[in-house]
Amino acid sequence: MVHFGDFQSLCADTPSYPWCNLFYRQLLRGSPSTLTGISSDPASAPVGINPQCGIQRLGHNGSISNVANIAVCGASIFFTAFLIFICNRRKAAVGRVELRTFLGLYLLTLPLQLLTTGSLLEQGSTALVVLTAIHAGVVAGLFWALLANAIVATQVVEDGTLSSLVPYYIFTIIFFAVTTYISLDVALGITTAVGGLSSPPESLHSIPLFVLTSIWPAACAIVYLILMTYIVLQVLNETRPMVYYILSAALFILSQLAWFLLNRVICKGSSAKVDGSFIATLLETAAVGVLYLAWRSITEESWDDDYYPS
Repeated sequence: MVHFGDFQSLCADTPSYPWCNLFYRQLLRGSPSTLTGISSDPASAPVGINPQCGIQRLGHNGSISNVANIAVCGASIFFTAFLIFICNRRKAAVGRVELRTFLGLYLLTLPLQLLTTGSLLEQGSTALVVLTAIHAGVVAGLFWALLANAIVATQVVEDGTLSSLVPYYIFTIIFFAVTTYISLDVALGITTAVGGLSSPPESLHSIPLFVLTSIWPAACAIVYLILMTYIVLQVLNETRPMVYYILSAALFILSQLAWFLLNRVICKGSSAKVDGSFIATLLETAAVGVLYLAWRSITEESWDDDYYPS
């Protein structure tokens, strides 16, 4: 029976799900007999816990690693860096510093994702655990940054000032630190309260980790869309920018569907040579690109003057 906070089905059914790296180390130290099949040998094990399909580590059984997702992550790094560059050129745009920080955080997730899902590092290794924990922390901070961008857009506080940036950065650091610590605790068993072995071990249970890596991002994305809808339709009295926001939301939803529904299908169809994570990453990056276009569309100079004093 699956309970709230269980990662068992996610780690078995979703290839390259990064947070499973944390539970692999947990089982390796507390219940190694739970690791069976392709997960039994840490040297060759894919990302996941006894997965139905998984890309084995580079160099084992002819594996060339998760090469498709590595390539898409690499291309996305350059694309996101370009977005940061052109964002920085819009000196008078509302929320420029805050959006630039959001893009910077997304940029940081890409090399981390490349390493945590690329089937490059040995499962259970300290290096993979630490990188995965940092990855989880950056993701939690990223979605706070997304939500904070919507709050800044309401002009409750003036963008780019200390009253905006100090809480923005403080909460980003808090979400990063808390999520990173919890992730390390889950893997290494620093405490029994958070990092104790799941009961039963194969349930891979952690409510704090599940909330911070699944519930929190979804909640932030929903509230962000609600706030931006209000700003665009009620404050700006415009409709065209909503096309961008709706498209960005649709791309993000499709990326999650690709990750959780299409991923295993592609993995099995390719005989575990590639999985659907590259499609999910491509769609996520496209969603971020469209989000930039949405922000740009509501920070035209004529709108700045009428609605948002800079």
